[in-house]
Amino acid sequence: MASKSHSNDEMDIRSLSSSRCHVHNTQYLHKVGVPPKRNLFREFTATVKETFFADDPLRPFRDQPSSQKLILGAQAIFPILEWGRSYSWRKFRGDIIAGLTIASLCIPQDIGYAKLANLDPQYGLYSSFIPPLVYAFMGSSRDIAIGPVAVVSLLLGTMLSSEIDPSKNAVEYRRLAFTATFFAGITQATLGFLRLGFLIDFLSHAAIVGFMGGAAVTIALQQLKGLLGIKEFTKKPDIVSVMHSVWGNVHHGWNWQTILIGVIFLSFLLFAKYIGKRNRKFFWVPSIAPLISVVLSTFFVYVTHAEKKGVQIVRNIEKGINPSSVNQIYFSGEYLLKGLKIGAVAGMIALMEAVAIGRTFASMKDYQIDGNKEMVALGVMNVVGSMTSCYVATGSFSRSAVNFMAGCETAVSNIIMSCVVFLTLEFITPLFKYTPNAVLAAIIISAVVGLFDVQAAILIWKIDKLDFVACLGAFLGVVFASVEIGLLVAVTISFAKILLQVTRPRTAILGKLPRSSVYRNIQQYPEAAKVPGILIVMVDSAIYFSNSNYVKERILRWLMDEEERVKAACQPTIQSLIVEMSPVTDIDTSGIHALEELHRSLQKKGVQFILANPGPVVIEKLYASNFENLIGEDKIFLTVADAVSSCAPKQLVEEV
Repeated sequence: MASKSHSNDEMDIRSLSSSRCHVHNTQYLHKVGVPPKRNLFREFTATVKETFFADDPLRPFRDQPSSQKLILGAQAIFPILEWGRSYSWRKFRGDIIAGLTIASLCIPQDIGYAKLANLDPQYGLYSSFIPPLVYAFMGSSRDIAIGPVAVVSLLLGTMLSSEIDPSKNAVEYRRLAFTATFFAGITQATLGFLRLGFLIDFLSHAAIVGFMGGAAVTIALQQLKGLLGIKEFTKKPDIVSVMHSVWGNVHHGWNWQTILIGVIFLSFLLFAKYIGKRNRKFFWVPSIAPLISVVLSTFFVYVTHAEKKGVQIVRNIEKGINPSSVNQIYFSGEYLLKGLKIGAVAGMIALMEAVAIGRTFASMKDYQIDGNKEMVALGVMNVVGSMTSCYVATGSFSRSAVNFMAGCETAVSNIIMSCVVFLTLEFITPLFKYTPNAVLAAIIISAVVGLFDVQAAILIWKIDKLDFVACLGAFLGVVFASVEIGLLVAVTISFAKILLQVTRPRTAILGKLPRSSVYRNIQQYPEAAKVPGILIVMVDSAIYFSNSNYVKERILRWLMDEEERVKAACQPTIQSLIVEMSPVTDIDTSGIHALEELHRSLQKKGVQFILANPGPVVIEKLYASNFENLIGEDKIFLTVADAVSSCAPKQLVEEV
């Protein structure tokens, strides 16, 4: 008898679930609101505004008199006019300490980075004199320290030397470097003026971590030439060529005096860095350690005449401030396009690093920086720099960190640093004549150690394996090929990830949580129960031409799998398919066409097609295409619960 009663109950459930919306919930069902049609011009201007002017930059100018607008405009171009009014002696004390501290770090680094770019040492110092002054007036970050950086120097050195041999034609090489710097600045300023800063966000964090790590390894390997005293060294940056060159010179190319100097001072620099990390009070130790290393090693070489025993030295650094280089920039000829290409790449990398640094320290001090203004400031800075014998400068992470910890208050710290560099160029450069290259190599190696972030790579692996592939690909591309190839790999993998996510959006089956009217992913919530006779699918993406066919086929596969399951379990057949549309932010004509095809396929199977909670943009386009007439307005519901209650008996839903 019990078995017979159970069989009758099952028959009742099947007949009820196949009633195709004849039984409705008695509660009031809200209709999905259709927004009023928007004027095409207004819709276009709203989209453009949201894309390029999301921060509403003209808001401060509203309802202001003309004189005030003029002042605000000047402050927008030169932020120093705004914060300079409240500048005080207390802030100056913090800035002068920070400026002197980063100057002690930047001078030896600049000499080394110039060699990394295959330029004479003074050009590194030039790039820490004029650009920081320009940035101090136009930049919005209080903490960025401006100057040459290792990654950009290596990038320039690699790309420029592939066009012109710096040892055979130093003048033409230098001219191409200034040309590349000019176009790097033009690229940066143009991105800022056109408010296209979002383009640099296409390079993912994972790709940046891999690229920086690979660049750190490549830069460190390049310094083996100076650290070991090798004279004949490969010009190729990949690890295979470098190691072949290193071991090929082991018997006749290494200089033990150079190695001794390099190892001693590299150990000293790494120890100083360790002390600074252990205790923030000693942040100044790693910042002055490079200058101490240069002074001690220079004195040692001068006293012992180690240069006569094979120790390579800097020899000559030209005295005096930046000479004009306006007439050295290529504005025509075969090198114009080459300079444009190299400059655009270097400018984007420099921009990416500076904006990331600026945002990091701004968040620490709880203030905002305008990314587009930063781009304009950096661009103008490099354009002016290219005309005053500088190469590409940007925000340095190591110097900015020292600047931050030294207690900088404003961009005046950059002005202080620039003044110290000015004094160095005017009076001190002859003293660097006997500075050994091994110490400069040690300074660069110790500086780039921080770029190799193992912890970040491990975290990326834990969070997202696809992100880790991008990270690893960028790293291997830089290490085993070149900086340009690594950058290309990083960009390619980043775009591939975007395309994969767009073309293969996530879909999921929803179930009803016990004692609620909430429907959630059954994989995330195993306790969520499916409603007999109804399949509820959620599409977690906009539906565009790139994924519309996949979405349609994936929903049909869900339906096929579910039909096989219920048939095997002798459960009610699927009578209704509900698509949860709330995560669908947009849809195009291909997406609507795919929904129409899905509707026709479901009709052939005898399954009704229902939509739940389409957003304003989606519902507007569905009505514009008359899709609501195709499936019926009564098949579009505000919530999944409303849709289910309209297609299944109330008591059946409550039992689930």
